Amino acid sequence: MSKIDDIYEEYDFLDADDRYRLLIDLGRELSEMPAALKNDATLVRGCSASVWVYPTQNEDGSLNFLADSNASITKGIIALVLLTVQNQSAADIIKIDINEKLAPFNLTAQLSSNRTQGIPNMIALIQETARRYI
Repeated sequence: MSKIDDIYEEYDFLDADDRYRLLIDLGRELSEMPAALKNDATLVRGCSASVWVYPTQNEDGSLNFLADSNASITKGIIALVLLTVQNQSAADIIKIDINEKLAPFNLTAQLSSNRTQGIPNMIALIQETARRYI
């Protein structure tokens, strides 16, 4: 079972408040993003909170994304999105239906529209980045 499936199993049993806490905890687990990378070039457009995503390439050619947000729950949502693609090849990332992987979490029903409005833009940025690496 993948890590995102494990997280969903836990998420599914939690009430709304504990789901928020789980997302916040996921955000805290993200690797530190250096302040110098938090700039206009890495800013994800269309998010109510500030969100930055920066790609790096591992020695094996797979992609790793650094990300951060100024909002704890949004940072957790980013962590959830990244769990679907982290450390995979650009070709594999393009094939992943990230929306499908996130569908069981039903984020749009669980969270306010302000918190979820930027998810499509995060996904688009990740997939566009993968296309550039191919």
